[in-house]
This record gives sequence, structure tokens and C-alpha cells, in this order.
Amino acid sequence: MEHQAFIQAFFKSLKGFLFNLPLLVSVILLTGLFEVFITPQMLSSLFSGNAFLDTLTGTIVGGASVGQPFVSYLIGGELLDDGLSFYAVTAFILSWVTLGIVQLPYEYSLFGARFTLTRNLLAFIFALLIAIATVQSLVWFK
Repeated sequence: MEHQAFIQAFFKSLKGFLFNLPLLVSVILLTGLFEVFITPQMLSSLFSGNAFLDTLTGTIVGGASVGQPFVSYLIGGELLDDGLSFYAVTAFILSWVTLGIVQLPYEYSLFGARFTLTRNLLAFIFALLIAIATVQSLVWFK
């Protein structure tokens, strides 16, 4: 009995994986294209120097960007070297890791619209709040 249940579960999982494979591959390809064609200098030109606007812009740009979390730290360092504020870079890194417009269709196909929209809206709001709190904590504990 247990052997048969395992085989059924395996084939059900395989079927689900194969069904989602084209969307997963397209997300990976788009991520690779973004990392190649969008440079930190291009990103830094979007920021104004205003702490609130830079935090909002960093959250939006990070959410629209895609990539691996470890790459966000490299890009964040480049953005700091280009003179961007900690607000912008912190918001960018947080939303880069927690949001992702490119992944929305894949997430929607797996979890449904309500979950996807709720998670992304909360991630957007908390990226803003955590970026502000993080930078303020650096100022307070200096």
C-alpha cells in the first residue's frame, strides 16, 4: 500500500513539475537577461536624493527587477558607490528579494490570485517600512 501511494505521489508531483516547467524556464531566462542588460549605473539614474522618494523608487525598481538575492548585495554596493542613499539601496534590496513582477504569473499559477496579490502587496508595504526602520536604526545606534 505505502509503495503504491509513493508511486502515485511521485507521478503527481512529476506531472505538476512538467506542467510548470515552461513558465519556470521563462522566469529564469528573463532573470538572466535582466542581470546582463541592466547595469547599476542605469539604476542609479532613477533616484533623486529625496529620502522618501528614493525609498519608494528603490522599492518599485527592486520589485520590477529580478535576480538572485546574492546579486542584490553586489548591485547594492555599486549603487552605494554611485552615491545613492541607504534608504534607496535598502528598499531596493528588500524588494528585489521579496517582490518580483516577472515571477507573478508563475506564482499566480501555483498559488492563485488572492494569495499572490496579498503577498506582493504586503511585501511592498513592508519593504518600505523595513527600509526606513533599518536606516533609522543605523542613525540611532551610531
